[in-house]
Amino acid sequence: MKSKFNRYCKLTVGWALVSLGIIGWLLPILPGTPFIVLGLAILSAESEWLRNKIEALKMRFPRQTAKLQALKESLAAKLRKMSAS
Repeated sequence: MKSKFNRYCKLTVGWALVSLGIIGWLLPILPGTPFIVLGLAILSAESEWLRNKIEALKMRFPRQTAKLQALKESLAAKLRKMSAS
């Protein structure tokens, strides 16, 4: 029961963030891209279809994937450095 509740919460939050991101693309006040990326990250944990689409995008755009991976590694290193301080 608890896992079903967690799944529905993740799906609800993920779709809410994606919706907020789409609204943000239409309104100049709200940045849309971070909300869409965060929403898709949450949804990819629950959706096999979305995981497959993300993998297809990674194969289609390898340079951008490499840049994103480098950014992710540098942010992780900075967070480790900050937490060690």
